[in-house]
Amino acid sequence: MAAAPQAPARGSVRKTRPLVVKTSLNNPYAICWSELDRDHMHFILQTLEDRFRSTGLQKIEDKKKKKKTCVKKQSREKCNLDADIGEDLDEREADAKQPALGWSPVHIRKQLAIGVNEVTRALERSELLLVLVCKSAKPAIITSHLIQLSVSRAVPACQLPRLSERIAPVIGLKCVLALGFKKNSTDFADEVSAIIPRVPDLNVPWLPDTTEGSGDALEKPGREILETSFEDLSKPKRKLAEGQPASAVALQPLKIKKLIANPNKKRKPPKSKKTTSK
Repeated sequence: MAAAPQAPARGSVRKTRPLVVKTSLNNPYAICWSELDRDHMHFILQTLEDRFRSTGLQKIEDKKKKKKTCVKKQSREKCNLDADIGEDLDEREADAKQPALGWSPVHIRKQLAIGVNEVTRALERSELLLVLVCKSAKPAIITSHLIQLSVSRAVPACQLPRLSERIAPVIGLKCVLALGFKKNSTDFADEVSAIIPRVPDLNVPWLPDTTEGSGDALEKPGREILETSFEDLSKPKRKLAEGQPASAVALQPLKIKKLIANPNKKRKPPKSKKTTSK
């Protein structure tokens, strides 16, 4: 006699997993650095290299690692006092002959923003006149955010090949991925005023290009700041130019290339709250 079919035990029926649907948006705009003319590139690199050599800006680091002369072992607990006194005198003489560590001269270093992080902070505070970025930075996302920051702050910026190779050895660094000149850079005023007209304009679709327009360098914001006095530059805020709107950001319509239909109307199921057993 055949056995009667039994009902499945409680909890034995497996629930089908819901289909996970993930919504993602792609940026239709391609943001990149503007191409720099080869003649302008050589002029900027040579001008900066000559100026840094004339100022004598250097970063001196202590590359010598101090080695312990006495090994901490039970068999070598005592060291000769004469040898220790002689080594201390040698170290003092070497320190006296060695130049002071750090940047020298310091007042020139304060006029520059060296490195991606320092340039980013200075741009956010609107402290820069000019930004130069090395093209050899990998991955490129390390310096790509400086494009939007430079355009929003109306600061001329460009990407230079071999910037790190030419400038880093002169100032005693291993690499220089970004270099910014501050508004109080009196020692680099002539170089900045000569470089700004050669910097190409940047294009960010959702931000108006305030540096675009004439080729005359006097209409650039950097030259206007250079012609002002040092007291005016030290002020936290500057008056807006006549006819310039208070908000420098203008939204533009987004162009959608393709729409993918969802006929089944699949939605992500809500997360079920798990009841905690007391």
